[in-house]
Amino acid sequence: MGKYIIADNQEITRYALESLIKQDEQNTVYRASDKTSLVAYLKEHEHAVVILDYTLFDFADEDQLLIVSERFALSQWLLISDELTPQFLRRVIYSSHQFSIVFKDGPMKDLRDALHAIDRHERFISQKALEVIIHQQYEEEKPDILTATEAEIVKAIAQGKTTKEIAEERFSSIHTITTHRKNIFRKLGINTAHEVVKYAIRAGLIDPSEFYI
Repeated sequence: MGKYIIADNQEITRYALESLIKQDEQNTVYRASDKTSLVAYLKEHEHAVVILDYTLFDFADEDQLLIVSERFALSQWLLISDELTPQFLRRVIYSSHQFSIVFKDGPMKDLRDALHAIDRHERFISQKALEVIIHQQYEEEKPDILTATEAEIVKAIAQGKTTKEIAEERFSSIHTITTHRKNIFRKLGINTAHEVVKYAIRAGLIDPSEFYI
């Protein structure tokens, strides 16, 4: 006999989940409307499975969610939402094996497979969730290549030219050059003009004999 706590404030979703879970008449379903009632149910049923739509519930952030899950370490959690960010997914998945993930726009098979896996005390991560995480990792690892314009601006910054001077030379506004500068710093993972000079030398954009780093 399983204990399930549905923490989802969409009535249609709650009803569908409850109907699915109660196909096994031995299962018991509780409804939590907020974090306080969820914690109260977990105090009574520490082995319960929590089915949570994180994006619609009243957790302030993932820290609160992880604190509650750690407090009730015997519970299992199935996160079911329309959308979860890659950063959230990675943190939750890597922080605890209590969490399984499915998306509401995924196939019904995902939900059934997740519930079966949880029943065996195994974790289930849907294919879509895995793809979101893998794509984010690829984007982070993919080198950001500077455009031709950005490379020219890097060279100008390394030569000691001000934003105003660069704007005048390129017949651009100061705002445009400032935006390019921010994008360059972000792509290169740097914070100062001094680091721009180092990059420009390594990239062969300027003659290192002219500078002392």
